[in-house]
Amino acid sequence: MDQYVIKDNQRLRCGYTTGSCAAAAAQRAAAMVLGAEFAPGDRIVLYTPKGIRLELTPEDPQSGDSWASCAIRKDGGDDPDVTNGTLIYARVSKLSEPGIILDGGEGVGRVTKRGLSSPVGEAAINPVPRKMILEQVQKVCEEFDYKEGLRVEISVPEGEEIAKRTFNAQLGILGGISILGTSGIVEPMSEQALIDTIKVKMSVRKADGAEYLVITPGNYGEAFLKSQIALAEIDSVKCSNFIGEALDFAVLYGFKGVLLVGHIGKLIKVAAGVMNTHSKYGDARMEIMVAHAALAGASKEVLERLLECVTTEDAISVLDAAGIREQTLRSILRKLDSRIKERVHHKLEIGAVIFSNQYGFLGETADAEMLKNKIKNIED
Repeated sequence: MDQYVIKDNQRLRCGYTTGSCAAAAAQRAAAMVLGAEFAPGDRIVLYTPKGIRLELTPEDPQSGDSWASCAIRKDGGDDPDVTNGTLIYARVSKLSEPGIILDGGEGVGRVTKRGLSSPVGEAAINPVPRKMILEQVQKVCEEFDYKEGLRVEISVPEGEEIAKRTFNAQLGILGGISILGTSGIVEPMSEQALIDTIKVKMSVRKADGAEYLVITPGNYGEAFLKSQIALAEIDSVKCSNFIGEALDFAVLYGFKGVLLVGHIGKLIKVAAGVMNTHSKYGDARMEIMVAHAALAGASKEVLERLLECVTTEDAISVLDAAGIREQTLRSILRKLDSRIKERVHHKLEIGAVIFSNQYGFLGETADAEMLKNKIKNIED
């Protein structure tokens, strides 16, 4: 693709989705099965839902009695995409009955849990790619004045292996990858893709009947909580830096309660109302620590030493030396409690637990113990 985005002062090339690949492959295979002839090198023109024109090169064209297939090679641009370079196949077969039937074949996952955009039992072909594929095939049928039916099967020979490097199994999509894409275009390092994944995970948990949710920025939070409430397994949702969005989704899906578990380096930002904790959006950890230490009675000298700290672990050692760790953390936790309750508009029970790698448990908000007990009882 000759389309770029600028991120962090870098010019990054966009790519196209597995959905675009499947739609283009289906368009060409449908034309082939209905009698169109193409010279080697003839490209496929496809307009994405964003209106961007793609010219894609078909690979491995094959045909037989009443069927044809070809593939498009996925190009993720400069995005670190596990499907980059993968061949996405479409096989189109004639049917005697009118209509277009779309299904997934080898390497396309099958939905096994409720809460996803496709019903249980169907191929994991998301709504926008499904619409794109059907529209392309229908357009070919109209061009050829073809009134009978076609069966379209999307397959990804490497899909089952690639899926092991995705969240599909956790989401209940088994046997392969999903055919994805809402715009048809892959924007490098898309934050929206991560946010969408968080939303899907929560949807699946809700559809499974979960009423209480554990949210952690990463693996450390889940491991720490397991040690806290003596459970071997906790099915948490990891939200990376997108704490605000994760709390919004918890409200959207009607969960009764949320326990947020994270390192103080992340959650101290939330105590100041910073709901995307990535450092590129601002890093005021020490300034926040200084404000709460000042409320705890820290001297000017202690406050200056805190501002010189590089990590929150270092800052805790300064608080310990000054004898004000407990008071400072209590102040931080009160503010954290207020911020997260405001974010969910007091529509659910919510608490938070903070820890550090060096010092372990540091404290928890007012409702955290109650939520830990509810989660333990549910998991038991």
